Formats: sequence, structure tokens, C-alpha cells
Amino acid sequence: MERSEPEAPRVVIATGAGRYADPWHPFPATSARIAEILRADGWDAAIDDDVDHALAHLDGVDLLVVNAGDPWRDGGEPRVDPAAAAGLAEAIARGIGLIGVHAALSSLRDHPAWREAIGGEWAPGTSWHPPIGDARVRIIDTGHALTDGATDLEVFDERYSDLVVDADARVLAVHDVDGAEHAAVWVREQPTRAVVSSLGHDERAYDSPALAALLQRAARWAARV
Repeated sequence: MERSEPEAPRVVIATGAGRYADPWHPFPATSARIAEILRADGWDAAIDDDVDHALAHLDGVDLLVVNAGDPWRDGGEPRVDPAAAAGLAEAIARGIGLIGVHAALSSLRDHPAWREAIGGEWAPGTSWHPPIGDARVRIIDTGHALTDGATDLEVFDERYSDLVVDADARVLAVHDVDGAEHAAVWVREQPTRAVVSSLGHDERAYDSPALAALLQRAARWAARV
């Protein structure tokens, strides 16, 4: 009897559109690059440009990547989709892997479970970024599966600075602005495995082979693949 091929792990990329879109981030383009990078590493990747729909349909999904903007931007008010809230909570409870990239640090504000799981956020009035450009992101913790053997990242990107990072998050990589060190990549393991990469403003960031490799490692670690 022929042996069946193992099923590819499944990832859903929740992409900024509608109230999760903004004028600065080309979410469809960057989500397409994320999907391409993960498919090259064996993932069954689906892009969903309805964030609430994505959150409500995570059954059988191994990994959720959020690449979306702030729904409260410009005075938007909380608006909780009950199915989305329940879907996200159930997925986290069963141990789905999570990755938040770039603007995801200010996204899903209607869902405290997201903020708790990723261990940090963009704080309006506190967080900021220097002009987009070439940058080095330094690996400072090589004792983790994401960074074991990894080298510093050379990227063209928008470097989020003065982010709020919870004390129990494990910072793996930083960038420097005017002599100050800022967290760029971190992980958490409770209540589920989560990876935050503050990188990924536009497609040029994903031209970095080091960032692509980091994303592939992050996906496998978060989803326990």
C-alpha cells in the first residue's frame, strides 16, 4: 500500500483591509511575500483580507500570522466581532502558534487576548520610528531556536522604537538609534508560543534573506512544526 504524504502545516495570514488598513503599509504586498516565504518552507499558506473572518475560522490551523493595522486609528471605536473573539480565544487555548509582524503591534486592539499573547505593543504617544532606510538588526540572544547560528540582519525597513515589551518576553534581536537599544524581535511561550517581529514595513524588508530565514524559523518554532 502506498504511503500518503504528510499534510503540510497550515498558516493563515490575516491581512490589513477595511478598518485594519492604513495609508502607510502595503499589507496585500507584504502578506504575499510572507506567504511566498512560508510556502517555500513547506507551509500551506492562505491569505485572508478579512481579519475578523480569519480569527473566526482557525480550526485546523497551525499558525496565525497577523499583518494588519490599527482598527482604532483616527478615532475608531472598539467593535468586537463575537465569532472572531471566540475563534481567537479557542485557538490560543489549544496552542496555535502566533506571529505578529510590524503593524500587528498596534492591531487587534479589540482583542485583549492578542495583546496578552504577544507580550508587547506600539504605544501611541510613546513609540515612534526614525525614517525608513537601511538598518542592521543585531542578534543579542543566540540561545534560542530562532537565533541559533543566525547572523545579524541587514534590512531596508522602518524601525519601530520605544515599543512596550512585557518583562516576561524574551528579546532576541535589537536595533540601535542614536546610541539607544530598541527591541526588534522577541518571543513568548505563555499562553501559547508567539513571535513578534517589528520588521516588515514594505516588500523591501522581505528582500533580506536573513529576515526570510528568521520568519521561517519563527513559524516552525511557534507552531511546533
